[in-house]
Amino acid sequence: MEGEPFSWERVHPTFTWYRTGKVNMTYECVDRHVLNGNGEKTALQYFSETDNFSFTYKELQQEVNRWSHVLAASGVKKGDFVFVFLPKHPYCYIAMLAAIKVGAVVGPLFEAFMEEAVRDRINDCEGEFLITDSSFLSRVHREQIPSLKKIFTTDNEAGEADLSITAEAEKVDDEFDAVWVELDDGLNIHYTSGSTGKPKGIIHAHRNMVQQYQTGRWVLDLKEDDVYWCTAHPGWVTGTVYGVFAPLLNGVTTVIHGGRFSAEAWYQVLEQAAVTVWYSAPTAFRMLKAAGDKTIKKYDLSSLRHILSVGEPLNPEVIHWGVNALNLRIHDTWWMTETGAQLVANLPTRPIKPGSMGRPIPGIEVAVLNEEGEELPPEETGHLAIRSSWPAIMKEVWKNEQKYQSYFPYGKEWYIAGDLAYLDEDGYVFFQGRSDDMINSSGERIGPFEVESKLLEHPAVKEAGVIGKPDPVRGEIVKAFIALNSTYQESKDLIEEIRLFVRGRLAAHSAPREIEVIQELPKTQISGKVLRRELKKAEINQAG
Repeated sequence: MEGEPFSWERVHPTFTWYRTGKVNMTYECVDRHVLNGNGEKTALQYFSETDNFSFTYKELQQEVNRWSHVLAASGVKKGDFVFVFLPKHPYCYIAMLAAIKVGAVVGPLFEAFMEEAVRDRINDCEGEFLITDSSFLSRVHREQIPSLKKIFTTDNEAGEADLSITAEAEKVDDEFDAVWVELDDGLNIHYTSGSTGKPKGIIHAHRNMVQQYQTGRWVLDLKEDDVYWCTAHPGWVTGTVYGVFAPLLNGVTTVIHGGRFSAEAWYQVLEQAAVTVWYSAPTAFRMLKAAGDKTIKKYDLSSLRHILSVGEPLNPEVIHWGVNALNLRIHDTWWMTETGAQLVANLPTRPIKPGSMGRPIPGIEVAVLNEEGEELPPEETGHLAIRSSWPAIMKEVWKNEQKYQSYFPYGKEWYIAGDLAYLDEDGYVFFQGRSDDMINSSGERIGPFEVESKLLEHPAVKEAGVIGKPDPVRGEIVKAFIALNSTYQESKDLIEEIRLFVRGRLAAHSAPREIEVIQELPKTQISGKVLRRELKKAEINQAG
């Protein structure tokens, strides 16, 4: 593969649209495999504390078709936004695939999002449809989301929703003609946090399937008989791209685990499903490492042949743990919500350099640029840049052309990731940090502005500054520095009240794990902007 000239057009004959001109991601993920005689193969295999069941590709096709009928009959049409707010369960996958099959743009929401995170995302793009379940409805305040026309529930009774999609699906035919779209039509929307402002809606297109399929082959190393488990929820971009699209495009069996995390539960899933390829995050591997060798030795994990990591730089000690505990290397991968698919990775065929994210995959060219946009030589740190474009690059930032253009500060030739890195002489990429103030906790990107804004809504908080504090397990934790209003006194109860205030309105991962009260926050003289870098520097100096 390396050394050969490669163009993404070489992948196109894989898909039915190459011959028919008819494009739809769901058709390629599901119908294509049934058409090719693989309908009896297991597509989804679900495990939880109480359930264990599966769908073949034919059964998945039938269920998606029924849900598509219900959506279409309810007025969902090409280009509409359909949000999916469900736990990690086959219904979440079916809902997404059905929305796409009717030509809609799907917006998966993380199951831990609280009411304001849900509201802000749906309101931003004036979403008209939501698929959820009764346990999540208390976090959907309909009166605050005026664009919502219809709420579907996956419970058999509609309850407070407009319609039970599962009950209605039982009444309709299991055949449905896909709504055909163009390769550049909208496919999904994911919201990504920036260091300032509210989360931005990143729109991706059906053309992403070219790179998502191919990276499934190259990077995930998926083969016909693989049983594959991506541990991310589809509400995060990894869970959509490499939990739903890439494995289904490659026709493999995808494992879904609906239970809570514990070393025992995860090892049991790996053993019970006979997982062969496993994609997770450094935080999870660190927690498994902390559970010790005694736990891992209780399980037969001999089916595993390939392990990958994503979300944050992979610590060298985790790679060593993988070799010692599992007799397998853990392969780091790098990409972003905006890139739509993996760009830099440790491919199975290449040597791993601990501490490196790997090298650009074929078809991708990477450079490190200085502040003037000039390429830097090896070993010099600068802005990580990718020569545009590639098939999975974002289509747009919803209603924010200025934000879209900000990814190309030196012109259209280079996409700037916002990461600082250097290349070694062999072309391996070494991550050095964010060039903004993003917090990366357990592989989840958290914008400090959103957390600060919520802190300031509490009556006790006068000023707030939020940083990522280095943490050996999570990579970083959210730490908040606050100044109190004069009528409040610092106490343990008040600090906990403030923390729970944020947790209840955003999401658990956004809530500060530490809150420190200080008299005054460092600010710029001219604009009065909080200097997060000063807070972080002081925190690191104190820890050192």
